[in-house]
Amino acid sequence: MGHLHYGSETFPLEDRTLFHLQVVTGLKLRRREPFFVFWRPGHETGEGRHALWIDNGVPIHFEYAGGRTPSVNREWIEHLVSAANSSGGLNLADDRNAELARP
Repeated sequence: MGHLHYGSETFPLEDRTLFHLQVVTGLKLRRREPFFVFWRPGHETGEGRHALWIDNGVPIHFEYAGGRTPSVNREWIEHLVSAANSSGGLNLADDRNAELARP
């Protein structure tokens, strides 16, 4: 389990999900295209959701628990980029992401 550090906040995310979010964030911010990303915290609580406005002006740090870089799922990246480009934002918890997140 890795961590997304955004500004002064820290959020736990699975390494594989975090890595794919890092790729999309790099693509978007390189073009100066901010976007929303949101997800539900651990299923143990069954409630709530996190939503972040990802922008070049806020420090971001991706911290991984594992030492190996996950393999890139290009279909998942394309799905995430498409979602990030939409007005609804990038939902890490949608059913398609859950399906594509499987190794």
